[in-house]
Amino acid sequence: MDVDGDEHKPQTDAPHPNGPEAPRAESLPAEDTKEAIATSALSPPAQDSSAQTPAPPPEPRPESPYRPNYRPTYMLSGHSRSISSVKFSPDGKMLASCAADKLIKLWDAENGDIIHTFEGHAEGISDIAWSSNGEFLASASDDKTVRLWSMETFAMVRVLQGHTNFVFCVNFSPSSTLLVSGGFDETVRVWDVARGKTLKTLPAHSDPVTAVTFNHDGTLIGSCAMDGLIRIWDTESGQCLKTLADDDNPICSHIKFTPNSRFILASTQDSTIRLWNTQTSKCVKTYMGHTNRTYCIFADFAPGRKHIVSGSEDMKVYIWDLQTREIVQVLDGHRDVVIAVASHPTRRLIASAAMEKDLTIRLWADEPSDRT
Repeated sequence: MDVDGDEHKPQTDAPHPNGPEAPRAESLPAEDTKEAIATSALSPPAQDSSAQTPAPPPEPRPESPYRPNYRPTYMLSGHSRSISSVKFSPDGKMLASCAADKLIKLWDAENGDIIHTFEGHAEGISDIAWSSNGEFLASASDDKTVRLWSMETFAMVRVLQGHTNFVFCVNFSPSSTLLVSGGFDETVRVWDVARGKTLKTLPAHSDPVTAVTFNHDGTLIGSCAMDGLIRIWDTESGQCLKTLADDDNPICSHIKFTPNSRFILASTQDSTIRLWNTQTSKCVKTYMGHTNRTYCIFADFAPGRKHIVSGSEDMKVYIWDLQTREIVQVLDGHRDVVIAVASHPTRRLIASAAMEKDLTIRLWADEPSDRT
């Protein structure tokens, strides 16, 4: 479906650039994200033919949008410094997390048990990504490297070197043959996973790159940066095809293609999340109400694909209705800035993680409640 456009007036407060310990993000497969919320009318009752004056049918009543009811299920502790990223495995059985403590932790998404801790980076880690086949994890670190980890042996299998400053974000292509990374050297690098070599170095932005992602078929790469620009690149040629920018150019923290690649969800440090139409280069929806002026905070499509979920600097997790832009639930419990959120690939389950004063990962399950 097409997302209806709506007028919006961006906030004009200039955001403050983010430090290297803030986090980044990545992408999930699913059906068409932009499905409209259906409305249905009640059928008029059958009329009695013997009645002289038929009663008018009742007024049609639109069906209420689904309102989630997420409740905390598990609280995972183990990191000793700010957590920067959390990602569910493609099959949803595991959750990976990384932090400024230089560690990657693997958790059982069913019961919250710790499975393994990966060590090897010399500095803090800003982002992690799963290969689509679930065989590898990639990690991006302030030690200027991207590292690949085997899920079969739990060993580090590759060290990708080439960035000249902190590596801030990383993502696999849908085929898992390519990797894209971005960092404080203002470049986007495309890597051959099998050989561990750089295929392309794109002079992408004029400020640190905060997020990189592939579209659904791997033909496009999206990047965003502290320069406020979102750029779409041709994977094969490395050519910049399009630049999306708001008038005030707030720092862009995170981007994610919708599963059909027709839209990009973008978080910016003016406390706004925007949905951009990649064909028309226009912003068609804005989501507000959370606080984001300092850190690079993740946003995602909540399970079911009809809601948006994001962390916030007021220590909460916010969930919006995708179509109406209404805040439908706020999750309380964290004790510091909620940097990272991730949605389970098949179940109505959300993971969130917070910074230094909290250091916990929380799992939230959508539990049915009586709705009228």
